[in-house]
Amino acid sequence: MTVNEKEIEILEILEDNARVPMDVLADMVELSVEEVEKIIKKLEEQNIILSYSSVINWDKTSGKDGVAAMIDVKVTPKRDVGFDEIAERIYRFPEVKAVYLMSGAFDLSVQIEGKSMKEVAFFVSNKLSTLDSVLSTTTHFLLKKYKHDGVIFEPEQKDKRIVVSP
Repeated sequence: MTVNEKEIEILEILEDNARVPMDVLADMVELSVEEVEKIIKKLEEQNIILSYSSVINWDKTSGKDGVAAMIDVKVTPKRDVGFDEIAERIYRFPEVKAVYLMSGAFDLSVQIEGKSMKEVAFFVSNKLSTLDSVLSTTTHFLLKKYKHDGVIFEPEQKDKRIVVSP
């Protein structure tokens, strides 16, 4: 689908901050609020805008513990469907948050979340590895997020050491 320059401008602004008020967005792109609302509705209907989300720093909360992992997956693509069929089978699991086709040593990168390392290990050994096209997996557990979707989790702190002059 072809998008024009104003639509790209709106998409870039929404990608950076989906909560920007409609009147502010309209001013930013020099269109009326009605025109911007019409463009956004069209982009949603065309599945160009798929969802609106927030980036949450769960480490600063209590009550939600969990484990995230990135799993590199080597697969055998199937004739006529390539990687799409196995990718679809994988992304349908509720634990899976993202699936990417990659270049390099592995074919797919799968991001999952679980309540514990044991739960993630169970997913890999009993669900993912048993799929007929999966040849091998390598699991990497996420230890700390520094930046996600362009958002820095712990902004740089100014040096708070006290310097005493002689």
